[in-house]
This record gives sequence, structure tokens and C-alpha cells, in this order.
Amino acid sequence: MNTYTVVFGDTMWRIAVNHGLDIQELLAANPDVSNPDLIFPGQTIIIPSHQTNTNQSTHKVIYGDTMWYIAAKYGVSLNNLKKANPQIKNPSLIYPGQVINIPGTPSTPSTPSTPSTPSTPSTPSTPSTPSTPSTPSTPSTPSTPSTPSTPSTPSTPSTPSTPSTPSTPSTPSTPSSGSSDMNALETEVVRLVNVERQKAGVPALSQNNEIGNIARMKSQDFIDKNYFDHNSPTYGTPFDMLRNYGISFTAAAENIASGQRTAAEVMNSWMNSSGHRANILNATYNQLGVGAAKDSNGNLYWTQMFTKS
Repeated sequence: MNTYTVVFGDTMWRIAVNHGLDIQELLAANPDVSNPDLIFPGQTIIIPSHQTNTNQSTHKVIYGDTMWYIAAKYGVSLNNLKKANPQIKNPSLIYPGQVINIPGTPSTPSTPSTPSTPSTPSTPSTPSTPSTPSTPSTPSTPSTPSTPSTPSTPSTPSTPSTPSTPSTPSTPSTPSSGSSDMNALETEVVRLVNVERQKAGVPALSQNNEIGNIARMKSQDFIDKNYFDHNSPTYGTPFDMLRNYGISFTAAAENIASGQRTAAEVMNSWMNSSGHRANILNATYNQLGVGAAKDSNGNLYWTQMFTKS
């Protein structure tokens, strides 16, 4: 049994994926972690010796699976997984009970969709993402940021001070190509979020089109830069991106996803992930922007940005 030291940006879900483990297996090995959505830099996590076998030859699809999730679970690249399954004509369309071939040589797993804590570190001395997505609290400017929790509820940054006011770049414009289709999908996601919040007795979120434009830019950035992570090589963290486009907030979080074909499918995926669900139902937030983008193969990428104004 090995151990792992938490760094800034880690979540239990990300640690589980990176070590080839199921999240429940990792939680069972760490009973002292009373809240899996709240871990801190420097904290020691026990890694069970019984890890997921990344050389397993097949995987049976269960409800909520996507090709990207299966690739991340077994530590193989999405492209290699697609090549190993030529019978899958549409990688965005798989069904429960379907058997997926797992390539024998694992590659570095992609970063799971886990929003990180919105801290505002100027130059963090000990730096450490829909996570289990985290539920960030008030952003701060700490010298040693506290640990967010993916795809879920980031922890509260220590000793926040007033964040400096960043320069405001030009307001992002709404992409024109297929924008009406994307707008319909994005609006439906907002509607479904508020349906779930109503069921939970939580106030509805207001759809913020300006934040929605930023979220769509983030989804398009996944396609343009060929990555999938909360930290963008173009825009930095979700919280940096919001600030740099002039969005003021006292708390924020992000959910991301890829491969789902409809608003209902992506909401189902998020609601079946404890961290993403926690962001969706968090009563702290009052604003929501949703952005979707489609790549040349027709695959959709999704971003939700929650804020408290």
C-alpha cells in the first residue's frame, strides 16, 4: 500500500483516476477523509495496493459511461481506445452492456473534469480542476492556496484578502457557426439545472449570457488546443478566465464534459457524479453560464460556469 501527497488542484476523483483506481476503492482506503470534496495540499492519501488492472482486455459499458471516461479509467488515450474498437462507428454513442476492447499498453490518463477551488493566488508559494468538481468558496489571494476538492466541492481558501482588479479584455462574442443550435442546447441545460435545483429545494439560477459566452469559448478551446482540463493553456484557470473577462464574483465553480449528444445526456452524466451534482445543487451560486462546442467529428464539449455575484 502506497501513499500520495495532495498538491494544489487535486481531487479524490483525479487521484483515483491517475492511480487506476475506482473512486469508491480510494475512499474506502481513506476512512479519515470524512469529506472527499475537501482535501488540502500536503495531506497524505493512502493508495490501495489493489489497483484497477489497466491491462484488462475488455470493459462492459454501464449506464453513464462515455468513451472518454473509459479511456481515463484504464489509463489509455482516447485515440488508442477508438482504434482498438473499430466496431464503434460513433464514439459518442455507446450503450449499457456493450463490450469495449481495452488496448494493452496504457498511456497517461487525461485529466478528469474536476473544477478546482477558485483561489486568486498572485504567486502561490506551494501551488498544488468538474475533481470531482469542487464547490469553491470565496476567492482569496493566499500565499499558500488551500486544496480544492473534481468533478466537486472545492475547499475554502485560507485567509482571503481583497483580490486585485485584473485588466478587462474585450468582451467575448458569441460564435456564429451553428450558434442557434448551440444556444438551444445551452438554454436547455440551464432549464434542466433549475429543474434539479427545484427538486432539491434550492433557488433557481439566473442564466448569464456573458458567462455563457465565456463558457462556450472554454468548450471551443478544448477542440482548438486538443486538451480536456479545467486549466486552459489559453485562459488559465476558470477563475482567471472569468476575472480576465470582467466577471465579478465571490464564489465560482466549473463543470466540464465531453461526448454527450444532448442536454439531457450531459445533465444525466453530471447528476450521476457526486462532485458535479454538488456544484449543480449548491445554494451558494445564483448565476450560471453554459457553453457548448462541436468538433469536426460532431463530438460535443460542454462547460458550466457557476458564480455568486
